[in-house]
Amino acid sequence: MDPKGQRVKLNDGHFIPVLGFGTAETKEVAKSEALEVTKFAIEVGFRHIDCAYVYQNEEQVGQAIQSKISDGTVKREDIFYTSKLWCTFLRPELVRPALEKSLKNLQLDYVDLYIIHFPLAMKALEKCKDAGLTKSIGVSNFNHKQLEKILNKPGLKYKPVCNQVECHPYLNQSKLLDFCKSHDIVLVAYGALGSQRVKEWVNLSLPVLLEDPVLSAIAKKHKQTPALVALRYQIQRGVVVLAKSYNKKRIKENIQVFDFELTPEDMKAIDGLNRNIRYYEFLIGVGHPEYPFSEEY
Repeated sequence: MDPKGQRVKLNDGHFIPVLGFGTAETKEVAKSEALEVTKFAIEVGFRHIDCAYVYQNEEQVGQAIQSKISDGTVKREDIFYTSKLWCTFLRPELVRPALEKSLKNLQLDYVDLYIIHFPLAMKALEKCKDAGLTKSIGVSNFNHKQLEKILNKPGLKYKPVCNQVECHPYLNQSKLLDFCKSHDIVLVAYGALGSQRVKEWVNLSLPVLLEDPVLSAIAKKHKQTPALVALRYQIQRGVVVLAKSYNKKRIKENIQVFDFELTPEDMKAIDGLNRNIRYYEFLIGVGHPEYPFSEEY
């Protein structure tokens, strides 16, 4: 099945492919690898690329997109590109220059989605959309109260099209998902495979999602991998899912998420795995009044 057909409509009329390629990587990984694997991801069929200024590899990811456009594999409009505004640029006057810097690094005229991590610069983000520098604007790591605050803001011009959050069978975010659906906001899942075990980010004492016996049994039944089952689970609940890998074999495997379907019993069994385990706690922000994870959802 052509993944290009697998898209969800956003509340501003644009479409987002349900499977995205995540490009964040640890410092140890050479930036040249971002160029290689992004080219490869586009070759095997990924059309949604998720990146950010803070990953410090937008230049390489941009080169990969340019090279696939110039060799005729894709046109610019085939690619859905997401970038994110980092916390150091939240003052309204810094927002547009930050996006323009990303665009320069990427050699692109616009991004498809620009995401903000905190509610402070929404107005400036709306201006970027008006200027055509981004087609859609969204948020990341917001709990339902923070979303409500934005939705109830007097004079809100564009509501966020998405909320990008950690989401996987051990943290299925079902209440937040229901809340987002009721407001026509798409939930985008990162950490969907339970995270790469990188000690700077993740509590290594937590159980490994992809070794879960229930996931493994369902994978075996469908002759798939636990990773594919975890990705498919999200797509079937209406979640846009990011698959992050710098391993070509796995990148190729992840695109096969459209080749099978989970049964209602499978979905119910995976729902039952939820135990509110958060791999990415961002402990650095704990004392902040806007720290999003002190709410239930």
